[in-house]
Amino acid sequence: MATSKELTPAKRRKLAELTRGFRGIVIFLFLISGMINILALTGSLYMMQIYDRALTSGSIPTLLVLSSLVIGLYLFQGSFDVIRSQVLVRIGARLDRKVAPLAHRVAIDMPRFGFSTSEALERGRDVDTVRGFLGSQGPGALFDLPWMPIYLAFVYLLHPALGALTFAGAFVLTVLTVVSEIMTKRLSLSTRKAATARNTIADSNARSAEVLKAMGFAGRAVDRFNDANREHLELQTRANDITGTFAAVSRVLRMVLQSAVLGLGAYLTIKGELTAGAIIACSVASARALAPVDLAIGNWKPFVAARMAYQRLRDTVVAIAATDEPMKLPAPTQRLSVEKITVAVPGSGQIILSEIAFELQAGQALGIIGPSAGGKTSMVRALTGIWPVLRGSVRLDGADLAQWREDEIGKHIGYLPQEVSLMDATIEENICRFEPNPDSQKIVEAAKAAGVHDMILKMPDGYRTQLGPQGTALSAGQRQRIALARALYGNPFVVVMDEPNSNLDGEGEQALAEAIAGIRARGGIAIVIAHRPSALVAVDLVAIVQNGRITAFGKKQDIMTPTGIQQPAAPQQSAAPQQPASPQQPVSPQQPTMRAMLDQLQAQVRRPA
Repeated sequence: MATSKELTPAKRRKLAELTRGFRGIVIFLFLISGMINILALTGSLYMMQIYDRALTSGSIPTLLVLSSLVIGLYLFQGSFDVIRSQVLVRIGARLDRKVAPLAHRVAIDMPRFGFSTSEALERGRDVDTVRGFLGSQGPGALFDLPWMPIYLAFVYLLHPALGALTFAGAFVLTVLTVVSEIMTKRLSLSTRKAATARNTIADSNARSAEVLKAMGFAGRAVDRFNDANREHLELQTRANDITGTFAAVSRVLRMVLQSAVLGLGAYLTIKGELTAGAIIACSVASARALAPVDLAIGNWKPFVAARMAYQRLRDTVVAIAATDEPMKLPAPTQRLSVEKITVAVPGSGQIILSEIAFELQAGQALGIIGPSAGGKTSMVRALTGIWPVLRGSVRLDGADLAQWREDEIGKHIGYLPQEVSLMDATIEENICRFEPNPDSQKIVEAAKAAGVHDMILKMPDGYRTQLGPQGTALSAGQRQRIALARALYGNPFVVVMDEPNSNLDGEGEQALAEAIAGIRARGGIAIVIAHRPSALVAVDLVAIVQNGRITAFGKKQDIMTPTGIQQPAAPQQSAAPQQPASPQQPVSPQQPTMRAMLDQLQAQVRRPA
């Protein structure tokens, strides 16, 4: 977490918004707690009056008056306690409403930067942790702690020796609280990390359920989870042992202290320095004085968890405030420029693309081919802004992607990922990207452009068909074609497709080719990553990516020769790459799939785009 000196004005404003309006509520709760603790002296005073006045005088009216007064005071105390509890619950709900959307937004972004899904979802659990703690007894104990001197002063006024004994007990319990904090702080952090590792494995196993079942290694996957779970349980057990031990010790000390107060009070009464009523009053007041400390120790683990969760939520708010909202820019209509970008894998920092540069004009379509692990998918992630670039920039009509508002850039970029992921919603909601008031005509146009309109109409509920988690209600080919319709929704200027025909049949591939041709015809730009040459029928440019660099770039008919890759002539409306391949550069014999693809592309060159 950055220190206050390192916070920018924007971050300070975000943090101020996080707690805006809470300061007055905290002051109110502090004052309410003061009233509760003052009224909690009612029991001690009542005992004194009963033993020292009502019993000695034998007056029934006195007893009735005292009892009626005490009942009224207890009702006031209970009312204030209910108010405090309800206010704390509403603070938790208010904080949830403020932070939960921000936390979920960060959770969506975290996997792009190398974090696991479990680590990302932990931000949402942090909100639940803080809200749950505010609704527990822990906050009440913390608000009661500052009012302990009231009880200590009351006992001291009855007799200094009893006040000193109560103060000593409070001091010992406070030391126990501090020691508990020191011993559990690091252990709590380790426990949280172990829980995150365990949840990551569980999430991975759930996502790979079909593979685990089909290939028969679900048992080994469970064993792997058990190993991580065992480590988590060991750390959690140690943490619970510490907090449970200190809680038990604090309860015993409270009982010992209460008995000690009674014993010392009896001794002082025998000597004539204290009344019988004062003994009972001291016992009740001393127990009340130490109750917040005892309760705080008992709730220390939830308190530590809530504090750590709140700290991470503060970091989340700071992360959201890291950049200012860009101004709205006009829709791009001319070109996509890639200016010597270098891309590294988020998390590991391994550079996988270096000095990538090219330019595409409106109406062009680029096919990117190359061997596996050459950097094609990484390039797609950089072009769409999923992965940040280390150096260089990706620009639409001269504006870097970072200069576009996120809600606006989504209207100008369509993306079909290699691993198709549809949302648990209807086909209509998936295609329109959850647009609040979608235009049904645009949805149908996108479906027709993807060649999937007739297929959707044949479904029982048509466009209102529920897809279920990950779109499991559809086949892989159907999911891919609906995802293509989603990418085409609203006629975005740039449409990026990663292996768009990996699950398509002949009809689907024909629809894909027509979709690419349609993008070019309306003045858009299409970028296609392909291993199967049939996906490149409608493109006019081809780039070959190998070992993180573009080794050839140009018109499709200029890239291939029957013997290998030829250095392309500079294509019109397109910049050559920074490292063009040398003339007659041979195809590596270790890449038979590349050679086969080039041979097929050579045959397709004569086809009309």
